[in-house]
Amino acid sequence: MARLTFAVPGGLDVRTGGTIYDSRVVDALRADGWRVDVLEWPASFPFPDEDERRAVAASLASLPDGTLVMIDGLALGTLPALARQHAARLRLVAMVHHPLAMEAGLPLPTAERLAAEEREALQHVRAIIVTSATTAATLTTEFAVPPERITIAVPGIDRRTTQSVHRRSGPIRVLSVGHVAPRKAHHVLVEALSIVADLDFSCVIAGSLDRHPETAAALAHQIVHLGLSDRVRLAGEVGEEGAARLYADADLFALASVYEGYGMVFTEAMAWGLPIVATTGGAIPEAVPPEAGLLVPPGDAAAFADALRIMLSDARRRASLAEGARCAAGRLDGWDATGATIAATLNGLQRR
Repeated sequence: MARLTFAVPGGLDVRTGGTIYDSRVVDALRADGWRVDVLEWPASFPFPDEDERRAVAASLASLPDGTLVMIDGLALGTLPALARQHAARLRLVAMVHHPLAMEAGLPLPTAERLAAEEREALQHVRAIIVTSATTAATLTTEFAVPPERITIAVPGIDRRTTQSVHRRSGPIRVLSVGHVAPRKAHHVLVEALSIVADLDFSCVIAGSLDRHPETAAALAHQIVHLGLSDRVRLAGEVGEEGAARLYADADLFALASVYEGYGMVFTEAMAWGLPIVATTGGAIPEAVPPEAGLLVPPGDAAAFADALRIMLSDARRRASLAEGARCAAGRLDGWDATGATIAATLNGLQRR
């Protein structure tokens, strides 16, 4: 039986796009006959303390020579010394959702340090799994990674959610999903909603309020300050069933992210038949084709508001993009294809 050790910060129960991707990959590999042992590393990455670093070092040191080890990039990018130490002894693979330095809101010295550490760490792995062509190109041009060491494994989609949404009476329901953090730029969405406040809508923002409490507090204050308290609700983190209910109840999906390494929430929204308003940040244009939504430059609240106005006021355009979203989702592969792509790369390393 093929065997993989997969190191994941925080384990597989954390509801972030990256962790959901990791979890579905584990399920797909196991369904394909792999034995996957999950190493649960501290959830504090990419900023672990020294005790946590020592614990991680001990967990790698305990693995037998030749072990195939895949490490989520949230941790690997901060461990260049450990990657260098074990490069010859272990068969190391990186899972990079997006470069750590691309996280919005980082002080410049921190971003520069993370970029330098991740650049070095990636030199010591035998293969790198990424979720988009955009991330692959970034690693090649900015992190000096040879393209032949990169495998693009696009996230899969759950066929069971693909459906058409039937418009109901009342305000047009806008849904945004993503933990409240600078990179998700929910403040841009809220500012844009204030610009189109003459239109009839309600909005739910679903995502953890605990990971960046200062950002969450500022967002809550902004909603009150702009007079949107009765129209915009912060739902906090919701489970899979709660998320499904929100998607089923929505008419429109909107997320103003500064950058995404792929953006699984967009394809999930498309699978529910929701038209999209988003940005061109990172790999979002790979996930959202023109027939499925309207994309504007990141950080431009006025442009985002213009796109929202089109969606909220033009029922025919909204319906056309909803149908385009549903059709685009129907062309996407399932998670079995994602797992097969990764398994092919891992099998190649098993034979070396």
